[in-house]
Amino acid sequence: MRHPPLSRHHLNHRHRTSGVTTVTTADTPAAARERGATVWLTGLPSAGKTTLAFALAERLRAEGHRVEVLDGDEIREFLSKGLGFSREDRHTNVTRIGFVAEKLAANGVKVLAPVIAPFADSRAAVRERHAANGTEFLEIHVATPVELCSERDVKGLYAKQAAGEISGLTGVDDPYEAPEKPELRLQTQGRSVAESAGELHAFLTERGLA
Repeated sequence: MRHPPLSRHHLNHRHRTSGVTTVTTADTPAAARERGATVWLTGLPSAGKTTLAFALAERLRAEGHRVEVLDGDEIREFLSKGLGFSREDRHTNVTRIGFVAEKLAANGVKVLAPVIAPFADSRAAVRERHAANGTEFLEIHVATPVELCSERDVKGLYAKQAAGEISGLTGVDDPYEAPEKPELRLQTQGRSVAESAGELHAFLTERGLA
């Protein structure tokens, strides 16, 4: 069953009677659990997107939310196998993920998409698909500096690029177009995963999604 998204007016609606404010069911935790949305975490390689997504997913599931994490590497293996890393192929990959995310979110699932999505027009296309269907889309910029990402180097990509073994590394010798106006810009340097996940959870709570 498709769950239509609630408008911001609906979410914030309260009744005031005799000086006492009563909260409608749209403001309750139960209502938040029923609301779907796509939370797209964009950022450089090794910015912490996937780690943050899984930490948040664990917390949301413990609260009773239906959650799916669309991991970029898994999508590459199972949904976008055969695509390369040209601008065209990257765009195709991102819009495929966006299509799946919107379908899930429209049916009450919290979709966390820790996907680089380096180009602004690709992310805009995903946002437009959600808007056309009345599905909430939140762009989160995990704004870890490239210097810190290269120190973390979870997959060894920065070392390989520096050694000349690979090229086309996003943010180094391939473009990354950082969001100009994301719903949230998350700074992770000097913070634990729990602290960053807590900030994102608080943001979703403010939006009536947690």
